[in-house]
Amino acid sequence: MSDDLAGKVVLVTGGGNGIGRECAIAYAREKAMVAILDRDITTATRTAADLSSPGLAVQGDVSNGEAVKQAIARVLEKFGRIDAVHNNAGIASPSKPLHETTEEEWDNLQRINVKSVYWTTYHAFEALSASKGAILNTASMVGIIGQQDHAAYVATKGAMISLTKAMAVDYARYSIRVNAICPAGVWTPMLEHWCEEQQNPESIRKYLNDIHLLGYCPRGDVIADAAAFLLSDKARFITGCILPVSGGAELGYRR
Repeated sequence: MSDDLAGKVVLVTGGGNGIGRECAIAYAREKAMVAILDRDITTATRTAADLSSPGLAVQGDVSNGEAVKQAIARVLEKFGRIDAVHNNAGIASPSKPLHETTEEEWDNLQRINVKSVYWTTYHAFEALSASKGAILNTASMVGIIGQQDHAAYVATKGAMISLTKAMAVDYARYSIRVNAICPAGVWTPMLEHWCEEQQNPESIRKYLNDIHLLGYCPRGDVIADAAAFLLSDKARFITGCILPVSGGAELGYRR
């Protein structure tokens, strides 16, 4: 067991399950204190209880600025500092081309996937500046290469990637590093839900295994290992990086 994040306080949004849960567990394994912000307090509490270091579960909607403000205040009250914010919360539905997407669906994706980054940065900036901390955004390979029948989601992940670069430029003067991690397919409750929305879920599961050059669609632990590296001092000279953790899915067809 290493201690690359020893003594650091990491806030993970959407940390109750999926990639966020795996990242929270990985950060705790590296001796970080982890605060989990999730709209589902049950899953957040369960994850916090499973951590190997001190944890905190906070209920809140990341698309609501006041809720984020209160959550960050609670983290600071509990731990006294914030060294990293991992903007992981997000949704992927609906699976539609743009002209079939309702305005409500579009706005909901933008609020949760993109505006949440605005709110966490706005309210945690002072603490991150004091700690010379780091921000990590969970983007997606679809934000780089696109995806069929998923226009609104692709737009949010493309926005997150561009925003990561802009934030890295702006915040370097404060010694705050900003990076993004880009999975391709990862088995999470959200991906399982997406599969069930498709006409032939079993063929989609096979497709998700086949598109990764390394031969399988992974679980969230592979993302968590890379995320822990990007938040650690081992990545102290890395900022503005859009890191694929994709098993080579973007490189072309396996067959």
